[in-house]
Amino acid sequence: MTASFETILITTLAEYQTRFWITVAQRLRHTGCEVQLLAFDDRSSEMAEAQGVPVVNMYRTGLQGGAPVEDQSAFAARIADYGLDGTNFLFSHERVTFGIHDTAALRRRFMIYTNAMEAVLDRLTAGGKRVIAVQELGGFLSVIACFYAAKKRGIRNWFIEPSFFRGRLYYTPDSFSAPDTMPVPADAVSADVRAYLDDTLRQRAIVIPQKDRHHYSAAFTKIANARNARRLVEKLWDQFALGKHQEFGHNLRHARAHAAMAYGATRLRKLYSAMPDRPFVYYPLHVPADMALTLRSPEYLDQVATIDFLLRTIPDTHVLVVKEHPAQIGAIPAGRLFELARQFDNFVLLPPQTNNYAVLSRADAVVSVNSKSGAEAVLLGKPVVVMGDAFYRSCPLVFAVDRLADVPQRLRDALAAPPFDSAETAPYFETAWRQSYPGELYVSDPSQLDTFASSLLSAIADPRPAD
Repeated sequence: MTASFETILITTLAEYQTRFWITVAQRLRHTGCEVQLLAFDDRSSEMAEAQGVPVVNMYRTGLQGGAPVEDQSAFAARIADYGLDGTNFLFSHERVTFGIHDTAALRRRFMIYTNAMEAVLDRLTAGGKRVIAVQELGGFLSVIACFYAAKKRGIRNWFIEPSFFRGRLYYTPDSFSAPDTMPVPADAVSADVRAYLDDTLRQRAIVIPQKDRHHYSAAFTKIANARNARRLVEKLWDQFALGKHQEFGHNLRHARAHAAMAYGATRLRKLYSAMPDRPFVYYPLHVPADMALTLRSPEYLDQVATIDFLLRTIPDTHVLVVKEHPAQIGAIPAGRLFELARQFDNFVLLPPQTNNYAVLSRADAVVSVNSKSGAEAVLLGKPVVVMGDAFYRSCPLVFAVDRLADVPQRLRDALAAPPFDSAETAPYFETAWRQSYPGELYVSDPSQLDTFASSLLSAIADPRPAD
């Protein structure tokens, strides 16, 4: 297939990302592709320049030219030009993740980054270049600004995110929404998929992208980790002594948040219980402030409120079992969970180290916003009520709802539904597999890098016009 582009623009938001993208860019250039990195922190820009990879320092470029970043009329004009009816929703991920309450600061950052992207696109298109953008899926203003600046010009934007399958990725064009991967069963199940599903059920292991494995440790371990401490000192020195811009520059808040998580995890030990003997419905907690909630399913961002509603509406025959996400133990305020335990005796909080497949196997039903646990439950033949924007939402085997008020009835429907054989699920997972590509983000192994670069080219060589 002939690619419909000449230049690939790749955003990079931090040094660890830039080290990866430099090596990917070098491989892509060997295939004849022109690549430019769009770096959103100063160190990343310096690293790429030192390796001879074309790069734009987006923060400095956005400050130097374009619309005045403090001008509210210029901001309003840009929002209108992008076809947006406001930015409160688009800014919400940054507010929740970094605790930013200053709207003016968010507007300023949005203007800086859109100024930079407009300048990049002006330069390339003036030279007759055909361009596409490639970004890791995220809710940060750097990603959002590049997406909408490209969209205004009809430039395709590919978002990359981990798939349900270990070592495979989804490439979604022109949308923050979850890819729709399981609407129909495949005509046949490949040996690769059958072996993968059998192996997953045998190992009873959750899917953890390699780039996220460091998150799956105890909160105290993250604080006591010498490498984390050293990186914090280095980033603070860069930020305050050298004046380096960092896209993730809220270093002290990040450290305080991890300290709060460690304290919360300690408190919650008193609340943890074993799996109940009586029938239960399982709600797996999602990573708080993940864009899967902030942008894809914002109505469920307050997960404690969702749990409270489920406890008030669950059938009397069942209790509600909840487990923290293993990557964010202690992130949900402990005080709010203790309050639920005081109000409801049908609330069970499991130790976060409990094997997820063990819980899924014992549950009579699963309620999920858009967690991968929902797909894992389907794999086990369990009824699933899915509330949010999930990659498995359109699968006929799940019970989808459009609003929280509909959950109680759909949960009763799910509990009363005849069981289905887990073997029936394989054709749907085959469909999802066919939409994924081999590769891992931010893994520096040479063979993995070769695989990723090859998959990226295959995924984005798409002749369809942008929406």
